[in-house]
Amino acid sequence: MVRRRRPAGSAGTGGGARLAARGVAVGYGGRTVIDGLDVEIPSGVVTTIIGPNGCGKSTLLRTLSRLLRPAAGTVVLDGADIAGLKTRDVAKKLGLLPQAPVAPEGLTVADLVARGRHPHQGWLRQWSSDDADVVERALAMTGVEDLATRPVDTLSGGQRQRVWISMILAQGTDLLLLDEPTTYLDLAYAIDVLDLVDDLHESGRTVVMVLHDLNLATRYSDNLIVMRAGSILAQGHPRDVITAELLHEAFGLRAEVIDDPVGDRPLIVPIGRAHVRPDARADARQERDDRPESAH
Repeated sequence: MVRRRRPAGSAGTGGGARLAARGVAVGYGGRTVIDGLDVEIPSGVVTTIIGPNGCGKSTLLRTLSRLLRPAAGTVVLDGADIAGLKTRDVAKKLGLLPQAPVAPEGLTVADLVARGRHPHQGWLRQWSSDDADVVERALAMTGVEDLATRPVDTLSGGQRQRVWISMILAQGTDLLLLDEPTTYLDLAYAIDVLDLVDDLHESGRTVVMVLHDLNLATRYSDNLIVMRAGSILAQGHPRDVITAELLHEAFGLRAEVIDDPVGDRPLIVPIGRAHVRPDARADARQERDDRPESAH
């Protein structure tokens, strides 16, 4: 059965923004990656950050999660400066799945997912039957309950991603940040993980993720953030954002944008030099030479 997401509409219909960046500047080793960026993440929808390599996608996601501290500006979570919140309190509100996480050797699925309950533990609050129930529900929600006794390092890539998402769900948060959750996955596993993301969204969660595959981003998102060179070029519903002109500006990509035959989203059809008429190849080569410097 083909999943069909809600009809195109405003990306901001989810009830305001719980998470926002205001005037944020972030860099590494003296190099500024993001400078003076403002963005709001609509609640109750799936937001996907796209853009060419090195444009600041993962940097933005890590900054929103407080994994990176901005040199300037603020990140606001539920109306408060996230820098002033306790780590435990942030973890109760927001769950982050980093790129290619690795579990300790031999750690079982159940034990990894149980680690999601750590923000709720303390000197006066030890492991309880309520925690066990939360872990059981998280395993069931992601369809990995039958893997509970398996070591995480024996699972397939798609199974591991489900398990890591299960751990985030065990935190009890309804705000999920996923940094390239389909990296290194075969297409079938990638679709499986994104279908799970869609299920979580339909259950009322807000999801922010970074994806490289533009067509999967448009198909599984209500709100796109398009970045280039540390700045936001466009934000909105895929139907309002994805155009041939924007793809060329952001990626230096020549493409046709058509209707997706299995949904209500745009479908991007890249046009390489091998796909154009011989008399048009010279024009294609010239377009390549005219690409923005950051897109090379």
